Amino acid sequence: MSTLLPLLDPLLFSVLPYVSVIVFLLMTIQRYRVRTFSYSSLSSQFLENRQHFWAVVPFHYGILAILAAHLGAFLLPGTVLAWNSEPLRLYLLEITGLVFALLSLVGLAASLWRRATVTKVRIVTTPGDWVVFAMLLLQVLTGLGIALHYGWGTSWYAGVATPYLRSILRLNPESDAIAAMPWMVRLHVINAWLLIGFVPFTRLVHVLVAPNPYFWRKPQVARWYGKANRSHP
Repeated sequence: MSTLLPLLDPLLFSVLPYVSVIVFLLMTIQRYRVRTFSYSSLSSQFLENRQHFWAVVPFHYGILAILAAHLGAFLLPGTVLAWNSEPLRLYLLEITGLVFALLSLVGLAASLWRRATVTKVRIVTTPGDWVVFAMLLLQVLTGLGIALHYGWGTSWYAGVATPYLRSILRLNPESDAIAAMPWMVRLHVINAWLLIGFVPFTRLVHVLVAPNPYFWRKPQVARWYGKANRSHP
């Protein structure tokens, strides 16, 4: 097994990223052209709302904060490393990231529980939904594992992952550093690439057409033209 790992590393960290991105782009465009109305989260809120709220809200707030942190460290790695040079600020950043990761885990666990226990929701849940839930759960758990067992993840992300990702964008992948990281870090990276490639086949495509017009469109007025209720004066 140990002799296979050096052979797999180039495939997993240098080839897989491009395969995933190409699949993402091609299949996303194809799905939009052929099945435009499938670009939706296919919300099951109308089937059950109370558990839906306590699942979706924590997950979305948590995952959006984590993604924003990843993006910030990718764009401004030097700023992150400079911030982390002070222990108190490092602790503050790490704890904040841990809190949002736990929030994501709580929301994701609630979503899984809801889909497994609410009959109406379970019926409309597809095998693809379960796969994407499993991948999201693995991503969150490995992220938490890194934060708890391999400390100062914000620093290694800025110092190791950011150069690796930038090398991918330059079409000159430099994967040696990321391939030398602990197995949990490598699993986190590999699963992220697989998740990107799987997005076009799932309801996650709704993030590409987020309902931004709702923020600026004029309010809609609803009028009821049914018969009046004669039981009231």
